[in-house]
Amino acid sequence: MVHRRTLGANRGGLLNDHDIGTWLAELLGVEPGDAALYHRALTHGSQAAANYERLEFLGDRVLGLVIAEWLYELFAGEPEGQLSKRLNALVTGPVCAGVARANGVAPRLKLGKQARDDGAADSDNVLGDVMEALIGALYLDHGLPAARAAIRKLWGDSVTTQARAPQHPKSALQEWAAAQNRRPPEYAIIDRAGPQHAPVFTVRVSIGKLAEASATGTSKQEAETAAALALLAQLEP
Repeated sequence: MVHRRTLGANRGGLLNDHDIGTWLAELLGVEPGDAALYHRALTHGSQAAANYERLEFLGDRVLGLVIAEWLYELFAGEPEGQLSKRLNALVTGPVCAGVARANGVAPRLKLGKQARDDGAADSDNVLGDVMEALIGALYLDHGLPAARAAIRKLWGDSVTTQARAPQHPKSALQEWAAAQNRRPPEYAIIDRAGPQHAPVFTVRVSIGKLAEASATGTSKQEAETAAALALLAQLEP
């Protein structure tokens, strides 16, 4: 169910902090109706209990649907496996965070003092989640057509300019090991540092006793991907 209401008394609050109402209209392509949704989407857990987490859950699914639909239209001749590779490359936390940074989300975040001091405004985890929360808020406020239009505008060239489906580094490393009759890659977290909202994981990947590499990331998945890429660089100079 899509909930709509006019700006009314909420408009003044929404326009605080760098004219957020105007910014949201430019970002999302429609006038925000339910101001509370967007306030919540921009609010970190360090600032209030009513934060972006539930909206991020919803927005993540809306984003995946819209990108999947778009890829299905654009690449009519590709099989499911290739489409999945494209989808996975376009909905990662770092990609969502990049969209957020490019469109001025960071200075509009509502953060507690400690979270701000710890650098949450530049965290891929936080920015990626907030971008998805804004998509969730837009979906509830104006429905799927508005969410689809906003996502297609914001993701733009990143969807349409790749001629070939990207090979995920972990899949590429797995295939290399199989082709060389080696054991499958093994991943292990060797360190976790940083505050809860901006963790830094260090992961080591190894192929038996042949070779290993380590890398860091703001999530376990990101660190594993970076480690796989580093090991591939060693194995395929």
